[in-house]
Amino acid sequence: MTTTERPMPPLDADERTALESWLDFYRTTLVMKCEGLSDEQVRRTSVAPSPLTLLGLVQHMAEVERNWFRRVLTGEEVAPIYDPRADPDASDGGFDLTENVSFATARATWEAEIAHARSNCVARELDRTSPFMGGDVTLRWIYLHMIAEYARHNGHADLIRERIDGTTGV
Repeated sequence: MTTTERPMPPLDADERTALESWLDFYRTTLVMKCEGLSDEQVRRTSVAPSPLTLLGLVQHMAEVERNWFRRVLTGEEVAPIYDPRADPDASDGGFDLTENVSFATARATWEAEIAHARSNCVARELDRTSPFMGGDVTLRWIYLHMIAEYARHNGHADLIRERIDGTTGV
């Protein structure tokens, strides 16, 4: 049923390649958790009382990509994607669903944010800093944070997917 290829991160790579490869591995994993499901299925909640859904996770990760790779890394002033009234510095939005956002729309938005992220990182050194919370943060730290963020949410996605149709181990 899965059609997306998930490349294995190289076993012997330089630091930047390793970080980018693991981030892409986890980005691809999120797509794979959602493949083959209908819009109705990606809107199904995990287990009451949690409102967590696969669609909400994709929307949330678009917000997280935007926050870290645009607002924090480059200082770009961009509004939240899904709730214009939300605090743009919170990066915890996107979970709430609306009728006008399909999975295809959410995925396209998320992929556009990933494209921005890649563009903003391509010529940037891992040790270069950006102002953050009264201090400085490196691109290396942001990559590591994003890997952890995706890994955590992919665990949620795995449980939600199993509850929807029994699929595990993607």
